[in-house]
Amino acid sequence: MSVAVATLEHHLRAARADGRRLLIPYVMAGVVPDWLDLVRGAAEAGADAIEIGLPFSDPMLDGPTVQQAAALATGRGARPRPLLDSLAGLDVGVPLVVMTYANVAMTLTPERGVGGFVDYLAAVGVRGVIVPDLPLEESAEYLARASEAEVAAVLLAAPSCDDERCREIAQASSGFVYCMSSMRITGERADLATTARETARRLKGMTDLPVVTGFGISTVAHAVEACADADGVVVGSAFMRMLVDGAPVAEVVDAVAAFRRALSSAGG
Repeated sequence: MSVAVATLEHHLRAARADGRRLLIPYVMAGVVPDWLDLVRGAAEAGADAIEIGLPFSDPMLDGPTVQQAAALATGRGARPRPLLDSLAGLDVGVPLVVMTYANVAMTLTPERGVGGFVDYLAAVGVRGVIVPDLPLEESAEYLARASEAEVAAVLLAAPSCDDERCREIAQASSGFVYCMSSMRITGERADLATTARETARRLKGMTDLPVVTGFGISTVAHAVEACADADGVVVGSAFMRMLVDGAPVAEVVDAVAAFRRALSSAGG
């Protein structure tokens, strides 16, 4: 196993082995001038890894809140390459996982395509990557290069996937398996989707990788409920909405800490 994949996967496995329920906050890069302070603060507040989104004009899986966050970032002049460069040398004590779309991945280094993108991530110290719109059938080069570059390629499994498809995704993924709670775009919900726990249970029966549920984890109650079956949760829109509405970074860090306390009180 490569060093960086071990850094992400072993980090999460070790936390799980200690009975900890995993918490992965999402931060849109560049959403506010002090967004890196949010990355640092989230790690200090108890995040087990941090997912960093790159702003993109056509985010097919992201709902209104993350789209607004991306628009704020691009309106401030944020662009993928400088945003990634700002991560170089940033050591917050937990792995950083970049989420973006295939268009960005293939054009950031146009002469080398997705392979060059993965190399770029490795060079700035990123330990994992999520490219949700790159189909498994077209990802052989991407997965091979990610392994060579020592970056964990995290794949998503949706409730619509049958058992065979879930098994293929789980086997190809590294770092963790991202369990979509429902067949909907990201965004806050009043209730946790009924498919969230069922999908996590199916994946847990197919892999020993950490299984982390995201999409619509809007409250601490949702997070605790999801972790009855999953190993952890990704929380994005709930935190990004606070920033979009003008909350200071310190307030969002407090919200991350509240999720951590709730998951810890629930037994992790």
